[in-house]
Amino acid sequence: MEKELVRKRIAVSCKQIPADLVIKNGKIIDVFNLDIIEADVAISDGMFVGIGEFEGKQVIDAKNRYVCPAFIDGHVHIESSMVSPSEFAKVVLPHGVTTVITDPHEIGNVSGSEGLSFMIEDSKNLPLDVFLMLPSSVPATSFENNGADLKAKDLEPFYSHPRVLGLAEVMDFPSLKNAEDSILDKIVMTAKHHGLMDGHLAGVDTNAIDIYRTAGIKTDHECNTAQDALERLRRGMYVLIREGSVAKDLKTLIKVLTPTNARRCLFCTDDKHLDDLIEEGSIDHNIRLAIEEGISPLQAIQMATLNAAECYRLPDKGAIAPGYDADFLLLDQLETIQITEVYKSGNLVAQNGRFVGKSDAKHVPNTQLMSTVHVSELHEKDIQIPFRNGNKANIIEIIPNQLITNKLVEQVTVENGDFQPSIENDQLKLVVIERHKNTGNIGLGVVKGFGFTDGAIATTIAHDSHNIVATGTNDGDILVAIQVLKDMNGGLVIVKNKQIMASLSLPIAGLMSDKDSQTVNVELDQLKLSLSQLGFVGEFNPFLTLSFLTLPVIPSLKLTDLGLFDVETSTHIPVQMN
Repeated sequence: MEKELVRKRIAVSCKQIPADLVIKNGKIIDVFNLDIIEADVAISDGMFVGIGEFEGKQVIDAKNRYVCPAFIDGHVHIESSMVSPSEFAKVVLPHGVTTVITDPHEIGNVSGSEGLSFMIEDSKNLPLDVFLMLPSSVPATSFENNGADLKAKDLEPFYSHPRVLGLAEVMDFPSLKNAEDSILDKIVMTAKHHGLMDGHLAGVDTNAIDIYRTAGIKTDHECNTAQDALERLRRGMYVLIREGSVAKDLKTLIKVLTPTNARRCLFCTDDKHLDDLIEEGSIDHNIRLAIEEGISPLQAIQMATLNAAECYRLPDKGAIAPGYDADFLLLDQLETIQITEVYKSGNLVAQNGRFVGKSDAKHVPNTQLMSTVHVSELHEKDIQIPFRNGNKANIIEIIPNQLITNKLVEQVTVENGDFQPSIENDQLKLVVIERHKNTGNIGLGVVKGFGFTDGAIATTIAHDSHNIVATGTNDGDILVAIQVLKDMNGGLVIVKNKQIMASLSLPIAGLMSDKDSQTVNVELDQLKLSLSQLGFVGEFNPFLTLSFLTLPVIPSLKLTDLGLFDVETSTHIPVQMN
């Protein structure tokens, strides 16, 4: 910090010189005492420097609106929005989010260090503060194949970057439990750099929480029940209450909150599609839901601001108080979080739901990032699921709006010794194809719950290794969908009668578009409309649901490029029951 800058700020605070900006006639939200203050707020060089009576070179008349700290998303994968960080900023800023903690493990699993560098470069000099947690699990597991391998030595150079805070969600619990070098090297390295460490405690028992805490990991966003959250809070963890596009945990987890433990809870979105961000919001949506569930507005705002800032050691963020960054909102209504204006460092960046800030040129991805789909030509024989001496199958049953799945055993239709999808029984074929190194690996399975009556869908967004995943009622449409993804270097596609109904190209690592957010949203709308042609009537996002059917760290049954995977036993199992 420059001495003259400090001198000037003190002079403003002492009322010796006018502030750069003063907010008058506002109701200040005090997140420390959960109270409302009526006073002026003085800002100098992007920092709050006083509360009281001040004169300023510029004045904002709050007109009796609430002056609220800007929101912080405690854990988000920007790639899941399907736009680059520079476009993502324009989407979340109108929703009052001026700071995010992101884990770029999606692009890391595709493109390694090159992908991390792209996320850092494309997120610099934005009116959104993007802090990064380095991916801990690339590859995520040994049960599948991805595009890169990030060891401790590959991650360490990134710790010199001021926006890198620590190590992202540690998903590989078996390696942690067995104290294997692959994860301990990263944990010890992070501790050496005084970094933070996030957890990923999906489906674990209380002893596992002990192990995570002993390793220095202090957060979790994978609670499914209020009891899960309570056990983590008892062991000194921060609980991130998630409301994303698939995982919608808030209404369940909010029941754990009490006046004494709320300070250890904060909000996150984790994975949220662009259309959902635009239509319902980001952390502002979490706050509204919490209020609807009986949490006081001031408590919910504290969780979205001060709690998140303290959890991630961001001492200059999360409050309207001297010494804090002048990131704030003007709210017309407190109970509904009606945002009229958003300010970053004292500068107006969004107004009435629209981004109005400055927009610098995007960072141009290199050729490697724009060519990541490597698949040989496929034929129907390549995706057949043979059944010999019986027709009972292990089946993945999706649970709408959840990441977990059920493991079913059902009879299936078999013709000429091969599985045939059944519309009547809602049994579709599921295919995962390794797309990074053209290994030829193909995982095959049966999935229940999509309710399609015709056609197929496919995407290169397939957590966390991001291979191609497709499902459909017939082989012809599945094969066409896979070919379309190859031709457009990744994305999402809907096919019926071997014709493309709708598609969205995602050429940046097969995860993100190189187009603006408005264009991408229009194409997403077309995808949603076209799903009806497949007979889809469900109240969930089928593409996002499909993208998590490949994640072998969340129970119960998933599919990787190496085959059907039983998460409880950590083994691949046959589709046909023996």
